[in-house]
Amino acid sequence: MTYNPRDHYFKKAKQENFAARSVFKLEEIDKKLKLFKPGQTVLDLGASPGSWSQYASQKVGDSGRVLGVDLSPVTVKLKNAVFIQADLRDLNLEEIFKEHGFQPPFDLVLSDMAPKTTGIRMTDQARSMELCELALDVSRRFLKKDGHFVCKLFHSDDFTKLRDEIKKTFHKFEAVKPDSTRKISKEIFLVGISKK
Repeated sequence: MTYNPRDHYFKKAKQENFAARSVFKLEEIDKKLKLFKPGQTVLDLGASPGSWSQYASQKVGDSGRVLGVDLSPVTVKLKNAVFIQADLRDLNLEEIFKEHGFQPPFDLVLSDMAPKTTGIRMTDQARSMELCELALDVSRRFLKKDGHFVCKLFHSDDFTKLRDEIKKTFHKFEAVKPDSTRKISKEIFLVGISKK
């Protein structure tokens, strides 16, 4: 099957006014694992172009809130979400939370962060792993007990190491490759359910 950037999911995202087709990956993960509830506070790392935040915003509703962080700007406007354009590694998150009226701990930490790909598989995988470790560290610091964690990894030999790290922090671990992920993609989503 040839790669088609304007596939079924691309069109569906456009029809449903989502910023990107990646929304359906999160939707599938949520349908399978029931991560979202109304009233939750969600931290969305790697939020641009905003489709995961759009989904989270709908699921948590008016009583919930979403904080998105990305190097790139997020242009979607959501009444219960705030977006910060910055490198996560340079941020003092405690200050950011205070400044925008967020009181950790969060119910969910999501990471769709991906490195700027070089085309060199080993390099891209190593950078993807670094971003997952960064997101996991954030979840260890700012996720509440029984909260959930989702991160995207470019599948590599580091998978087992990361899985074991997530298992140390969460009661349950799942690896999900949603149907909406392109067949050629090496992406896999690692989910930590119910933080210890």
